[in-house]
This record gives sequence, C-alpha cells and structure tokens, in this order.
Amino acid sequence: MVATDDRTVIITSVNEAFARSGSLLGLFRESFFAGEKIDHFLNHLLVVAMDPMAYRHCRTVHRFCYLLPTTKTSMDLSSASDFMSDAYVELVWTKLELQQRVLQLGYSFLFTDVDILWFRDPFRHIGVHADMATSCDVFSGDADDLSSWPNTGFYYVKATNRTVEMLRRWRAARRRFPRNHEQTIFNNIKHELAGAGSDLRIRVQFLDTARFGGFCQLFRNDMARACTMHANCCIGMANKVSDLRDVLGQWRNYTVMAPAEKMKAKAAGRSFEWRVPAKCGTPDKRP
Repeated sequence: MVATDDRTVIITSVNEAFARSGSLLGLFRESFFAGEKIDHFLNHLLVVAMDPMAYRHCRTVHRFCYLLPTTKTSMDLSSASDFMSDAYVELVWTKLELQQRVLQLGYSFLFTDVDILWFRDPFRHIGVHADMATSCDVFSGDADDLSSWPNTGFYYVKATNRTVEMLRRWRAARRRFPRNHEQTIFNNIKHELAGAGSDLRIRVQFLDTARFGGFCQLFRNDMARACTMHANCCIGMANKVSDLRDVLGQWRNYTVMAPAEKMKAKAAGRSFEWRVPAKCGTPDKRP
C-alpha cells in the first residue's frame, strides 16, 4: 500500500528524459537518503511515468511506478521538453487530471516535481487547517497572503469535496487561458478559489521559501531550516542536474559538521547559505 496511514500519497511525475540513469529521478531519490530521517517517505511515493520508457527506468529503481495513459498519441512526452513547449504544457495538464482522480478516491496528496531535493519532513510545516499548501516562486512573508506567487511544483491538497471541485475548476480554467500551464492559471484564478468572495473558500497556505526553497529566491534559504530545494527559474535539464548535484553536495557537507560548530555559528548569527547556482544562476538560464 503506497498511501500513509492517514491516506496521503506523495506523487512525482517523470518522462524518459527525467527517469533515465544519471538524470533527475536518481538525484531526487538520493536526497531522501541524504536527508534527515526521511527515507521512509519513499515507501509512500508514487512515480507517475508519462511514457513506456520512463516506466521501465522507474521499475529498475523504485517500487511504486504507474504508467499514465494519455490520449495525445501524437505528442512526444518522453523528451526533455522546454518550458512552455506544447509537450511541456500537455504533461502538466495530464498530471493535474490524475491528481483530481486521486482526490476523488479519497486520498490526499503531496505532489513534488522531480527536480526538487528533499532534506527534512515537509508535513511538519503544513497546517492542519489548510486545504492546500503550495511552495512559492516569491513569498510575501505571510502564509495566508494571496499576493505570493505560487509554484505548483510542490503542493499538498487535502481530500475533500471542496478540493475536488477546486481541481475541476482549475482544469476547466484552461479554456479561459489557452496555452498556459497550470501554475500560471492557478495564479490567475486563486482569488476565485480562495478569496473572500469565493463560494469555495479554499484555505491556501503559502510555504515560506526559507524552508521550501528554490533557485528563484535563493537569498532567503538557510540549510539549517531547509526542507526542500527546487531547481526552478532554470532552463535546461543538464543545468538542473549539475546544480542540484552541487546542492546535494553542499547539504552533505553541512550534515557532517559537528553540532558544536553549528551551534557556534548560530550563536554568532551566521546562517548556512547555499551557493549561487553555477549553471542556473546566469541570466540566460532563467525563463
């Protein structure tokens, strides 16, 4: 059984390019073993394969893999699609359809992009009253402030009738905003779903980038608080792999430091900051 005792499933999605040896899926899984007692979450991780080769790669390294049927037979979902290409947009909308089905079956889910490294337990920072909790490209400083810019590469949704309807409306909004991916459209309709005038009144929690970090807002990140690191605001899979591998190396160096050394640094007001990404940190690698 992949779900946790409270009927929550962790989901990520991969195509052949993401799942092949030496690519993102391997790094993603490696981070669970390098993190602080979080490797057990792999027992509750469902890897959704977008094409048959991705499924084959997944089955060689992971227990729970699912080949997602797609009606877009002419669309190549196996390659490392560029941000906002037709294949990329189709991939993210296919993912959202599956997530709605998971909610309808009565399971909550935490979706995580495969270009995210995990370091600590994220569920400790998701409020019990939140219908949805999402990471951010830009965090306003207030977990309830709808002006934050959500990043739906990492988000939790609690299984309720209201959240099933939220996913239905989110998917339906694609007709109003053609050729946009689901993150942009969620940002466009978030007030309709969660604002004061909304009939759904979805309770959205925006996760602090100091804990749920990414390359978009790296200056707020501190290894002593980090739960995840996302290679967002970066174009090119090779660039993501290179910089995430460096991030994982920095994390390992941090974890082997003596506790006394960490306490001394904390007492002096010094944080353990991540280096600027060597590949993704240059302007030409940002979307």
